[in-house]
This record gives sequence, structure tokens and C-alpha cells, in this order.
Amino acid sequence: MMGGSIQVVGILCSVFFSMVFMRKLNRKWASEISRFGSPHQLDAVVLGCSFILRDILIAAMPVQVLKIIKGKLETQLPSHLQREDLKHLQTGLDHTNKYFQGIVILSYPLTKLGDGTDFFKIVLQDDTCSRINSINVLMYGKMAEDCAKLIRNGDTFIVAGFKVAESPTAREDGRHACHLQVSEESGSAIFICTQPSITPFSEATSPSVAPKYVYTPLNCLKDGTVVNLYGIVKFFKPPYISKGTDYCSVVTLVDQSNVKLTCTLFNGNLDSLPKIYKNGDIVRFHRVKIREYNGQMQGITSAGFASLTFDGTVGAPVVPRASSKVYTFVDEEQKTVEELRIWAASNLSVSGPEAKLSDVKPMMFFDLTCQLVGKAKVDGSSFLLKVWDGTKCPYPTWKVPVEAKELEGDRVLLHHLRNLTVDVLVYDNHVQLAKSLKTGSFLRIYSIHTKQASAKNEDISSHIEFHLHGGTCYGRGIGILPENNPDVEELKSFLECVELTDSQNMESVSSLELGDTFDSYTDLESPLQRCQQLSATVLTDHQDMSNTVLKTVLNSSAPQQYRIRAKLRSFKPQKLYQSVKLHCSKCNTLQEVPNGDAIDFILQGCAATAPNPELQSMSWYESVVWTTEEDQGRKITIHFVKHYEMLQRPENTLLMIEGGTLKEIWKLTRRFKCVIPVKSKEDDLELLDLSAPFLLQGNIKYYGCKKCSTPKSIKNLSSLAEKREPSWEPTEIAQVLGIEPLQYVFVMKFTLVDGTGVLNAYLFDYEKFFQIPASEILTNSFLQQKMEMTMNTLSPPGRKLDDLPWLECFIKSYNVADGMKHQVYYQIFDTTVAEDVV
Repeated sequence: MMGGSIQVVGILCSVFFSMVFMRKLNRKWASEISRFGSPHQLDAVVLGCSFILRDILIAAMPVQVLKIIKGKLETQLPSHLQREDLKHLQTGLDHTNKYFQGIVILSYPLTKLGDGTDFFKIVLQDDTCSRINSINVLMYGKMAEDCAKLIRNGDTFIVAGFKVAESPTAREDGRHACHLQVSEESGSAIFICTQPSITPFSEATSPSVAPKYVYTPLNCLKDGTVVNLYGIVKFFKPPYISKGTDYCSVVTLVDQSNVKLTCTLFNGNLDSLPKIYKNGDIVRFHRVKIREYNGQMQGITSAGFASLTFDGTVGAPVVPRASSKVYTFVDEEQKTVEELRIWAASNLSVSGPEAKLSDVKPMMFFDLTCQLVGKAKVDGSSFLLKVWDGTKCPYPTWKVPVEAKELEGDRVLLHHLRNLTVDVLVYDNHVQLAKSLKTGSFLRIYSIHTKQASAKNEDISSHIEFHLHGGTCYGRGIGILPENNPDVEELKSFLECVELTDSQNMESVSSLELGDTFDSYTDLESPLQRCQQLSATVLTDHQDMSNTVLKTVLNSSAPQQYRIRAKLRSFKPQKLYQSVKLHCSKCNTLQEVPNGDAIDFILQGCAATAPNPELQSMSWYESVVWTTEEDQGRKITIHFVKHYEMLQRPENTLLMIEGGTLKEIWKLTRRFKCVIPVKSKEDDLELLDLSAPFLLQGNIKYYGCKKCSTPKSIKNLSSLAEKREPSWEPTEIAQVLGIEPLQYVFVMKFTLVDGTGVLNAYLFDYEKFFQIPASEILTNSFLQQKMEMTMNTLSPPGRKLDDLPWLECFIKSYNVADGMKHQVYYQIFDTTVAEDVV
């Protein structure tokens, strides 16, 4: 019987390795094994042996490539393995019989460690909507070398026999707190699952197997992750030159989850940004980095960013507009685009304010699809575009006065179309793009403003003007449409049918006649003087006030209020962090914000006094004391304020600290809601010198005015702890402790010019002008960069005065007595920087 069993196993091995099912064996083999038992017994033996042999084979082949057929693996995994969820991966747990499965979203180049061992790192994304949905996998040795040759983004990656260790990069990359370590020596096994061959759209040769990408719904986005996503364009700003040489485009997306995501995209190559032409377009973004700011998720470009854009019209051809030459687009994604189209048609109103020239009226903002037939430089801050769309404006239009030699375009064509073209004057940041446009190209100009002419000549008072104001607010900008764009094809067909009988004649066009056309209206104000719409700043009140030139302001007595329009020639301080001061609203004094060294000096002086044991663990707080190993055994005492005689959760806890350094206090603010530095006296705890902060919360240090404060007993904090839900707001804490809080404020000096005079105006602002809290600017590098970009936009370094943007703002004059002299000063108020400046 023993020999028979060995013979049967040998037969089974032969059959297994030749991948022939037992039921298809020839009769000879069947007769050999028929002695073993009934057919049912035989099936059970075959099945059991096949599982054993499969596990043996898997152990012998640590890296295997499997196929997914109809959504299932062609070969089953070993029966003893169970799938482990990402949220259950922890150090110290037994993962021997577990496997982890994810999608490869990122892989790094194969490298060698210091001892010559091959090393390969990938990032796997789990198919969950948890806060952290990706993890690093580190491979070593031959397994690393093999996987580096096989793995592509989009592959399904399964790993068993892994080790779980803490990830030292989790804080920086926003991934799982642990990573997986994999090697052949550790008995690891890897299964790589590729998708069936897909033919990609491509202008170049593409791999035969396209990666399968995972797309994240907008309601599942998490801070610090890099994702792929689909969305419907609800709002966008056409690409514009940002700080430096990069182009920037802002896109707000929405999907079926009804969650919005605003993406700010940068690239030095204009063609690498999404080719969006109108609201309602559908986009696919690959490798967008998600970050959280002010409670909102935002998207920014990351390495390898790529996009596809599709017409959002139901029934339109699904033809992608790509930002790169090589890309994949599969049938499943076409279905995604069509589903988004249908959902948008039923749930969103994304149609833009598009109009034809025949539909325009004064005081409109609209988008215009047109052809450019002429252009000309007007001055340093404006540029002329002469466009038409085949329809005739129902109002007489303003013809911008320019010199004939400055006008580019076919003079004969311009003359023939003179009754159908309109002059669009573009300003500020749009000038550079306008200069680069080629006559004959097709454009979509977004948010053109039509306004009634304000000329002195009554004969042309009914004329209307076309302006594209500076900035990108409301999506202002210029888009260049390709010849194959459906809207362009429709426009070209219409233009070919336009009758020019009213304006067309065959007589020669003299230079004098053209000169009369473009040099008329010489008695009018200059284009810059006539444009009252501004983008660099926004007025928040007093809209009924009319503009006053600076010359009049300077020659008027104080106090008065004015609305002015000027350019920012210079500002002080140049080092923007020096503009942040501390202000007491009670005594109206200003002081510098103490630096870290000054605060540490005060804290060190207090640490020299040993904590009073009798002041520890009172009825309303609980104390903990420990001794540091350095600093000659410095003692640190922390007093945790209780609520109803119980300690609260860290994020709701106010604590007081004795003997701590500034660095130690900052660490506590990351975990606890509020921290108050204190010191012991005979019978009570007390605040430190008010040169140090009386409270630290998050990244903000709160100071009190030495002159106006009358510090009270720390015991008064117990009254706040007795509230039903203590909020620990800084203003409440200051009030019960007798502190007059100082407020962070921006103090700057602006030198403004408008051609009639030069005026110095002071900016005194907490957070309204820059839309940035002055209290956060010193500890937030992102806000510092935003403020720097704002000032570089308002007063670009190295730019001529003509190239500076216009600012519209309110200023008030006031008298200041200096001894026997009375001097007039000016302060900006009720003005804010436009949202689209940065």
C-alpha cells in the first residue's frame, strides 16, 4: 500500500506540473489509480494534493506574475492566507498567515544599499476611504531586483510573509505610520497581477499593457496624499503667468459626491496644463497632491502630473485633450466620462455667461468666442485686440486710438470688417499673453466687461467699450482655441457665410483713411484713465464715493475720507516679517513681537526657582512633576486643569507649565489646546513677566499689554473650568486673568502715485487687507509665501511704473500734533487685496 501511495503521488505531481486536470487523464493512468478508491475519494485526494503542491510551488517562486480574468485571479492564493486590512497593520502583531493587497501608485528606482544589497520601494494604495489609504513597501535583495523589472503603476500587488515596522517618513509623506519590509530571506512571497492588454490613445509607442489607475472620489480625499481623480469643471481660470516664469491655472471641480475641490496647477510649459475651454468640461487628473488648508481640501501639482480634458456635452464625441503625448484611456473610463456628463446635465448649472456681439448691452460681463484680426500696443499696462464673431454689436463701439504703425493685421481685411469688429482693451497681467497672440487665431475671452462710454463728447456718449480687466477674478483671461474645437468649427462655418456688403468695397485703402480710423477721438481721456474697474484691490464699503486724484487729496485739509486710484511705487518694510507688530487697542501703543531668544531668557529665569510642592494637585487641577536628565536635573511641573473634577481629552485641555523651555512648550501645544507658562510664589501660581506670552495656542503666542493689564490670580481660571463646555478662548482667558490682550497687526508704509501727485499712506490692518491673519504670519511659511507673492504682484520688483497694476482704495486723512507742528497723515481703510492677485 505504501508503494501504491507513492505511485499515486508521483502521478499527481506529473499531472499537476503539466497542468492537466485529473478528470482528463487517459485510461491507463485511470486504471493505475483506480485501486486507490472510489472516484469521489480520488477527487478529494487530487484536490488535497494539488493544494499542497501549489503551496510548495509558491514557496519555491517568491515573485509570481498572475493574471486577473473576469475580475478573479487565475490562480488562487494559499488557503491558509487571510487578507489584512490597512487599518489593522501594526507593529508587534503576528502577520504570519496574512497577506496585504493594494494598487501600485508609485515606484522608485532600484538602488543599492551601503552593503551592496538591492533595494526597491513602492507605494500601495488600499481601496478604502479611510484617512490614510497608502503605505510604503520596502523590498531587499533578489526580490527587489525581480520586482523592479516587473512592476508598473496600476498593477495589483499582493504580499505575504512581510514584516511590519514603523515608517520614519510617515509625517512627511502622509502615508501609513508603518511600512512593510519584504525579502526572500524572510520567506516573503509576492504576487503581481497585471490587467489584460489595452490599446491606449497615444501619439507615441505605448506599452502593450496599460496600468490600471485607482480614482479617488472627491469626498474621500485626505491631506498629504497623491491621488488620481475625475471631476466636472465648475469654475476655472485660464492659465496666466504667476510669480516667476511658471503658468498657473485654477480649477474648481465637483463630482457625484457634490464635494468641491479647488486645484492650483503650476507648470513652466503652458501646454502641460489642462486644456479647459469652458465650465462643464470634464477632466481627469493624475498625480494630484492633496493638502488641507483652513478645513478645506486643495489640490496642487506634484511630480508627474498629467491631465485629460473632455467636452462635457452629453452625446459629444469622447475625445481627450491631453497635456502629454503618451497616455492611456480605456473603455471603462469612457463610461466614467459619460456618467459624469449625464449627472452634470441633471444636477449642475455650469453654463457660462457666453454671448455673441449682437447680444451685448452696457454693463455686461460675458464670454466671447471670436477671431482675432488685429492687435496693437496702447501703453505699458494695456493692449488692444480687434476681434469679430460675424455678428454686429447693436451699439456704436469705442474705437481705441492707436498709432497706425502700432497696428498688426491685414489692413485690407481690417477695413472690410470695420463695422463688425470691436476693440477689446486688455490690462495688466493679460498684456503679455495678448502680445503673443497671432492674428487669425480663434479665442475665447472670458469675463469681458461692457460699459457705457464716459466721454466728454456728447456725440459718442451712447458708445460702449469692451474691457478685459486685470487679474483673474471671475475667471478673467484669454483662451486660445484649436482649429478642431467644435465651437471654432461652428464659428468658421458661420464667418464664411457673413455678408460684408455694408462695409466691403473694392476701392484702394489709403493710409490717410486708415489714419483717420485709428487716430480719431484725440480729445478723449487715455484708455487707462477711462478704465475704472480694478483687480488688484477690492473696495468693501462706501461704493457711492467717487474717485479723487492725489493732487486734490494733498491740497485738502484733514480729516477727510477719499476714494483714490493709484499705483504702489514702493513700500516699507521690504522684509515683510518686520511689518508684524503688537497693538494695544486701549492705549493705542505699538511694540515689536518678542523673538524666541528673549522668551527663552525669561523662561530660564523662572526655571531657576524650584516649583512649590504645596501648589501641586489642587482641587481644580492635577499636577505631574519630572526631572530632566540634562540642565542639572531641571524640574518641570505640568498642571492639568480639570473639568468637573475630571481630566478632559488632550485637544480640550488647558494646562499650566512651570520650568519648561520654549521648545518644550511648543511640543505641548501640538497635543493640548492651551498652554499657560506660570511660576510658583508663596501661596499661588502666577503669570510670568508680560514680556513673555501669557498663553500659547496652536502656533500663536498671545501677549498682554504691560501698561493696561492688571494681572489677577490664576485661581480665576477655575471659573472657566466650571462652565458646561469650556471653550478656553484666548479673550475669555485674558479677561479672567486681568490681561489686556495685544493684537497682531500689519503696519506698512505705501508710496502711492497716480500721475498727479505722490502720497504716503499707512496700512494698519489685522487681517482684512491681505486676507491673512497677522497672528499666524510669523509661524506659517505658506502664508509668508502668499504675502510675499501678493506684494510682488502689487509692486513687482524691477518693473517700470507703467507696468504696475492699479490699486483702488479708500484713505482717510488725520492730523497729528508734533510739538508746535501739526502734520497730516493718511491711512488705508475698508480695502482688501483681490482674491485672484496671488
